[in-house]
Amino acid sequence: MAQIGIGIVGGGYMGKAHAVAMSAVGAVFDTALRPRLEMVCATSEDRAADYARAYGFARWTADWRELVTDPMVEAVVIASPQASHRAIAEAAFALGKPVFCEKPLGADLDDSRAMVAAADASGAVNMVGFNYIRTPASQFARQLIADGVIGEITWFRGEHAEDFLADPSLPANWRTQSLASGAMGDLAPHMINAALALIGPIDRLSAEIETVHSTRVGENGPEPVLNDDQGQFMCRFANGAMGHLFFSRIATGRKMGYAYEITGTKGAIRFDQEDQNALWLYRAEGDEALRGFTKILTGPAHPDYKPFCLGPGHGTGYQDQIIIEARDFLRAIHLGTSIWPTFRDGMEVNQIITAARASAKAGTWISVSSV
Repeated sequence: MAQIGIGIVGGGYMGKAHAVAMSAVGAVFDTALRPRLEMVCATSEDRAADYARAYGFARWTADWRELVTDPMVEAVVIASPQASHRAIAEAAFALGKPVFCEKPLGADLDDSRAMVAAADASGAVNMVGFNYIRTPASQFARQLIADGVIGEITWFRGEHAEDFLADPSLPANWRTQSLASGAMGDLAPHMINAALALIGPIDRLSAEIETVHSTRVGENGPEPVLNDDQGQFMCRFANGAMGHLFFSRIATGRKMGYAYEITGTKGAIRFDQEDQNALWLYRAEGDEALRGFTKILTGPAHPDYKPFCLGPGHGTGYQDQIIIEARDFLRAIHLGTSIWPTFRDGMEVNQIITAARASAKAGTWISVSSV
């Protein structure tokens, strides 16, 4: 069975998730390629050494260039801050190495366009990390829509709302500095990706974006917040459906509020990530007195559930989403061709965010293709 050396840039929250996924994916999915944790990169030698010991990497470094150019590192996973994505990806692609990059794809639309160009020029496999859409429930929702079970889609509502900065007394930190770390840069990409996956391309939109808590406590007194706390936009999808999307990091009480509602001419779907193993389906058929939303608990009959567990209703979790991503990335490398979601899909998300910013600034509807 062929092995492939994996290098991960970043050892924190997402770096750990990807390291664990690469360690487990072969056993869960019996992949043709088996990952070998070759090298991890962190901001210091000490931290990198700690990550290597904890996660099982053979080696470590504090210089991402050393990781990318190492001949034993055959594929690169980027789990570092957004501003570093472009340089790492371009260097890896120059060597023809496959790259998996966490969302968002770079710090802005210019970065993501350059990363797509580098990927296209190299011909190397590329993938961007949108993990939430990979739950068995959301994969099943995509299947139901594609099969026409709820008819023609007329309306979509999606949100990604959390409350990790809801308390105005919380101090300023890295999340309150760059645009890429605001609600539109950090949270919006996931739900925009879901909207594109479930409904299709967005044609035009009208957005509002705001910073509710404009200052926070810093080391030397009040410090300005340089990015947004929440944003929303109305939109019209290319297929004619209406939509509304909302994103917030100050949504008091919401911990993982990645949720959507979809209305069709023959039924409807509801989903909430805080109950990620359930999908609610309404069918406009049969006796009116017996109609209502049905709660469907995911099980082995649903996409990518059975490899984890044979028991219906037992459920999958956050880490399992990352393992599914790892399976997809390894499959793409094995097949020699990129599979969804590619860097181009990540760029499309950034284009919509850029259009939303332009709309909010101008106070008008804007075509996504205009940015």
